[in-house]
Amino acid sequence: MVRRPSRFNIIMPSFLYVGMILMVVAGGGALYYKSTQATIMELTAYNAQLTANVEQIEQANQKNIDTIARMEANFESQRENFEALQSSFNTIREQKNQLQNRLGRHDIGALAAAKPALVERVINTASVKAFRCFELESGAPLTENERSATNGKAFNSECPWIYDDLIASGVLVESSTATSQDNN
Repeated sequence: MVRRPSRFNIIMPSFLYVGMILMVVAGGGALYYKSTQATIMELTAYNAQLTANVEQIEQANQKNIDTIARMEANFESQRENFEALQSSFNTIREQKNQLQNRLGRHDIGALAAAKPALVERVINTASVKAFRCFELESGAPLTENERSATNGKAFNSECPWIYDDLIASGVLVESSTATSQDNN
């Protein structure tokens, strides 16, 4: 007798095949889901680390900007100090040239041999005035004659620039200004 395959036997293997295919698809889906979740977690961790790095870089950048601003301010201050020093140096150079011209116009040795009393008196008077310049530069109080001086030469012929410095600093008032104030 020959047995014929039943319909059940023919359908059964197809259910098995479909079931196996569904299991393979479900397993692949689960594996895909797991690997995707792991990738998402890894990328989230990288993102958090990058965000932290960006914050650190922003802080470092702000610190650099502040440092540059401080350096520019310091440079500007040093430039201003240098210009003031250069101006002061130029003033001193002019004063030296004036003194050199005054002393260079006369042969003091020949004059001293010809008129010793005159040269002695001139040198002693100039020395007293020069010492008074040192006293004034050291902060000595002004005398009445110095307060009433109308120009640098009348103030002290050896250091007339001190007159201008005292007026600029407000210690001494120009007599023309004082007179106009007295008239008001």
